[in-house]
Amino acid sequence: MSGTPDGTGSAADSIRPAMTQRHPVTPATTATPDRADHRADYQADYRAAFNAAHLPMAVVDRTGHIAGANEALAALLGSEPHLLAGQSAADLVDLASEARTWQAYQEVLRGRQARLRCTRRLKHPDGHSLWTEITLGPVPGTGDVLLSVADISDRRDLQARLRHLQMHDPVTRLPNRALFFERLSAALEASSYGQSGTGRIGLCYLDLDGFKAVNDTLGHRVGDRLLTAVAQRLTQCADQSGYGRTGGHLVARLGGDEFALLVEESTGTEQLADLARSVLAAVQEPFDLAGQRLAVSASIGVVERAAAGTSATGLMQAADTTLYWAKADGKARWTLFDPERNAHRMTRQALSSTLRPAVERGEFTVEYQPLVDLESGAVRGVEALVRWNHPQFGLLTPNRFIGIAEEDGSIVQLGRWVLQTACRQARRWQIEQPSDSPVFVSVNVAVRQVWDSDLVGDVAEILAETGLAPQLLQLELTESAVMGSAGRPLQALQALSDMGVRIAIDDFGTGYSNLAYLSRLPVSVLKLDGSFVRGFRYEDGSHPNPADETIVEALVQLAHRLGLTVTAECVETAGQAARLRRVGCDTGQGWLYSRAVAPEAIADIIRRQAAAAVGADTDPGQPEDPAQPEGPAPHPEV
Repeated sequence: MSGTPDGTGSAADSIRPAMTQRHPVTPATTATPDRADHRADYQADYRAAFNAAHLPMAVVDRTGHIAGANEALAALLGSEPHLLAGQSAADLVDLASEARTWQAYQEVLRGRQARLRCTRRLKHPDGHSLWTEITLGPVPGTGDVLLSVADISDRRDLQARLRHLQMHDPVTRLPNRALFFERLSAALEASSYGQSGTGRIGLCYLDLDGFKAVNDTLGHRVGDRLLTAVAQRLTQCADQSGYGRTGGHLVARLGGDEFALLVEESTGTEQLADLARSVLAAVQEPFDLAGQRLAVSASIGVVERAAAGTSATGLMQAADTTLYWAKADGKARWTLFDPERNAHRMTRQALSSTLRPAVERGEFTVEYQPLVDLESGAVRGVEALVRWNHPQFGLLTPNRFIGIAEEDGSIVQLGRWVLQTACRQARRWQIEQPSDSPVFVSVNVAVRQVWDSDLVGDVAEILAETGLAPQLLQLELTESAVMGSAGRPLQALQALSDMGVRIAIDDFGTGYSNLAYLSRLPVSVLKLDGSFVRGFRYEDGSHPNPADETIVEALVQLAHRLGLTVTAECVETAGQAARLRRVGCDTGQGWLYSRAVAPEAIADIIRRQAAAAVGADTDPGQPEDPAQPEGPAPHPEV
């Protein structure tokens, strides 16, 4: 009785070419003659397909040697199929050059990993190189592995061309933003591993001045030609500086008219400064573009620092900030990154982002500085000065945040709060210490409050709410804001004056100084800028500056003839007070009398000054506190 076949035999046996087999096929002893013939035909078909396949293939045994190879693989490697038998597969297709690939290959041979795919660059015996994709996988039913090699050189070339198009600017042919950041990140990553080199990195971030005007007037075609010409000069500058020989530079167009020169392994700020100077000079040379002669300039931000601890984002932020400084400082120049200046900018940004909520959180307080009658020494009024109790930066004076508030518009909300607080406090003093001459309160008003809010309505509402008489409120506006006022500002000032509120021009003598407007504006007080008063100081120990005294005397006489009173700011010494009194100045304000203090201290100052005025014979400005500082005083709003 004949038996039935127990299988079809090894799959590896079925595909190995006969000429390279090292383990002959053993037919099943129980197979019938018909089945055996069919099996033989099946194996022959596989051998024929294996040999005729266009895909280079080989069977690799457990030891990693070639058991059988087809014609396509032999042709790819410039050999003959029978010559490949017994050779190491790893040597033929370069599997041992990389540790991770070699380890994975060993795992496939041992049957612990199902498949391996990798890319290798192979060298053909005729000298040319080709990119290949190597794939290894087990042959079912055996311990052998099928190796296939696909020529992907054309695909790699296409990918390279596509990547070049993707990573380069179509106008200037320079690397674009994507490639720039890729190169920058790679440079920073390499430095973090402590590779040989300086461990530093530099960047020149460039922007053309007035490029938009070229596009708008001459058209985008000329603009593109200009960008291409600039790119060529930047590349020449980098090459002439020596970076081209080491490959440690990259000139890129980041977009629009912005370019970047990246210097890897820089040697210090002087190297970047030399590069920036050469770039600036090169760009400023006139361009001849198809008969069109153009002259442009550039602004450059320069950053150079240790690569360790630097991120691509941080470096670009520093470069962008420095470029902004170069633009703000007048353009056509290069500027080096300054950590201290940047810290100030960051602080300013932090203040700007928290200013509006700070008003709602009650972080602001108001202090008051006395305005003293120079004849009697009595306190006639006080100026309200706002302070910010910042949770991070401590107590901040107005010069740290008022400019920011004016820029972002929060001055309207803050100014109204200061006005309301000051009027409420002035009324409280009046109630607590009734007298025939109650002190007035002077509040600074930004011109934006006049434009962006109903200042007249706010003042009327606050006076009605607090019960303060309009005559006890003085509003201070800077000379530059008041001079030349027309339309709404002038109408607002006139309405406030008609209401009984006094209008004062602050920092008089430093702005436009258009005296013709004094007769037309509803102004009642001039506050002389402190720079005039400081000239009254005995600078050489014997004589004050006579010119300042002459100017002040003339301004005081002019003001009095126009029916205005005059307040002198920054009065620091008794001698200054005496001379101001001699030229007819009405009131003084400064550290001679008091710094800005909390409202609780104002009542005591009023009483002390009143007592001093009664007992003083010749020098009502004598300070009562001998510990009062005699150094230069800041602006009264500080």
